[in-house]
Amino acid sequence: MEKQALFHLLFFGVISNVFITFEFVKTQSIISMRKIVFVVEKTRTGYSAFAKKFDKYPIGTTAITIKDLRKNILHAINLYQDEHQQKHVKEDDIIISLDLQQFFEYYKIINATALAERIGMSQSLLSQYANGIKSPSEKQTNKILQGIRELGKELMQLELE
Repeated sequence: MEKQALFHLLFFGVISNVFITFEFVKTQSIISMRKIVFVVEKTRTGYSAFAKKFDKYPIGTTAITIKDLRKNILHAINLYQDEHQQKHVKEDDIIISLDLQQFFEYYKIINATALAERIGMSQSLLSQYANGIKSPSEKQTNKILQGIRELGKELMQLELE
């Protein structure tokens, strides 16, 4: 009974991390059947997330930070899996989906002006996307995402002396 009560609390977003790959909402990435996409939205008190395929995974949760949200998502999905006698989900099986505006708001350390120059995009246009003034096409979203991933890859291979 306690597990069931906890599940209901998680479902309604009261409780809920994971190192998760960030995808943008408009990106149509190839995702294996085991990946579960969670759409993240900014709220007045933090963040909320729900499974993109809510009919298959009726799971939602909230947290003050994305870091805590990741933990809550993994916890919530595994409680759901337990209730349905299914195998537990691993961190790598979860993808968090953010829109560009939320991405740049959360990752303020990534300078939109410098990123625009790096990927060959108008600084003004990327700024409009980052501020929610315009919505990028799928092609533009993929260009931005590729630039961010390339930067991440470079940083992972960097050594400091």
